[in-house]
Amino acid sequence: MSFKDWIQYLLGRIIWYMETPKEQRKEVKQSQKESWSVRWFGLIPLSIKMYVHKQRSRIRGG
Repeated sequence: MSFKDWIQYLLGRIIWYMETPKEQRKEVKQSQKESWSVRWFGLIPLSIKMYVHKQRSRIRGG
């Protein structure tokens, strides 16, 4: 990425930030946020959670 491209990208982000209402920026930020467990450990905690939930429902139902 050349310096000119970088400046153009940076100015585009600044203009978007200035033109976008604060509430909309917060919504975009919240929608992109991932949980800390996914950020630090990937999908392993999710797979363990799904496995445990499946086992609990199997024990209760059977």
